[in-house]
Parts: sequence; C-alpha cells; structure tokens
Amino acid sequence: MASTLYLYGILPAANLPHLEVEGLDQQAVQMHQIDSFVFLYSMARQERYLASRRNLLGHERVLEKAMEEGCRALLPLQFGMTIEDWTTVQQQLIQPRGEQLKQLFHKLNGRREVGIKIFWDAEQELATLMRENERLRLERDRLEGKSLSMDQIIAIGQSIEQAMNARKQEIIERFRTVLNSLTVEMVENEGLSEAMIYNAAYLIEWEAEPQFSQVVESLDTEFGDRLRIRYNNFTAPFNFAQLAD
Repeated sequence: MASTLYLYGILPAANLPHLEVEGLDQQAVQMHQIDSFVFLYSMARQERYLASRRNLLGHERVLEKAMEEGCRALLPLQFGMTIEDWTTVQQQLIQPRGEQLKQLFHKLNGRREVGIKIFWDAEQELATLMRENERLRLERDRLEGKSLSMDQIIAIGQSIEQAMNARKQEIIERFRTVLNSLTVEMVENEGLSEAMIYNAAYLIEWEAEPQFSQVVESLDTEFGDRLRIRYNNFTAPFNFAQLAD
C-alpha cells in the first residue's frame, strides 16, 4: 500500500539547506528531487488536514525554517496538499508548469515577503471626526431630539459614512506613498475584520528588511494611538508565488 505524503514547498536543487525540522503529525521533513526541483514533504498521518491554527502554523514553520537555514528562493505550496506518488507531481506539475516554476524562482531569489495589517477603532475615529468636522457636528446636533424622516436619517448617515471613508483612504494612501517605493512588488488583500482597514503584502529585497522595518516604525509613531499596526517581517512568499492560469 502506497504511503500518503504531505507537501510543504518547492526549492531549487542548487544550494539546498541542511534542514532538521518536524512537520505535521510530528513527522520528520524530508526532501525529494524531481529534475531541478526539490520538494519538502513528510509522511501524512491523516486523510485530510483541517485548517486549524495548529496545522497552519506547523505548515508555515517548515517553510520559515528552510528560509532561516539559507534558502533564498522558495515556492510555498498551499496548505493541505497531499499526494500518493511522485509520478502525479511529475505529470501534473513539473511537465506542464516547469518553466513557470523556474520563472518564479528567479523572481523570488534573494527576496522575502513582509506584511502589514492596519487596524483602527471605528468608534474612536468617529468621535474624532465629529470633533474635527464642524459641519457634520452641527448637522448632527441640529437633528438630535427631533423626529426624523427616513430621508433625513439616510442623508446624515451617508454624510458620516463618506467622511469616515475619506479618513480611511487618507491613511491608506499615506502607507502606500511611503512603503510602495521600497518594494519590488506588492499585493493588497481584503481586510479580515471590520476593524482591519488595510491588509497588504510586500516583496522586498532580503537585505532591505531592516530599512523597511524602520519606515514601518516611523509610520507607527506618526499615527500613534490612532492605529494599531501588525507587521510580519518574516513569512514564506505565499502572495508572490502564484502560477498563472
């Protein structure tokens, strides 16, 4: 009976790292070479892997360990990928997509992904808006205590929403202006909650991270308590290793 294998990522065959790390199910991570591609894998002990926090972190830990050990070009595979044999990989990935994989290695070589997530407190921001926008504040105060028509309710609601969106966009544009010029490529993703107003990933030169980090810190200081910034300075380049359809 064939063993099921769990796949983590793909490395170029040259300059392989010395890797000693446990993968999912506490299985040792191994390497298997097909042509000029080396796959990181471990023995699978489950038919299907749930996307739990523990499993996701275990998947990412293997990739990050390879990067820490010197791999400067790594293609992460999506979570939960298992195979029964290497022939399937050869036929369904290497043969039809081998050149695209090599192009991705070239793009990612010597580069790393970092990420920014920006959060705000909407109630606090609304209170600040009302202090700073006299027109809106007077309009709201004028209507307080009155029986409002639906049109009046919609009108004041739209005015406040537009003003809040303008404040949000001003913050986003500030981050774009400062950070985008430091990157090779960037991707903007959807926010993961109402409080998250910006979610972006950046592909930067490996050695440029300290400079990038300092710029993020300066933005954090600039906005102070108004924002909460979550900066991830070390992750596998999931956002920049996409194969074209």
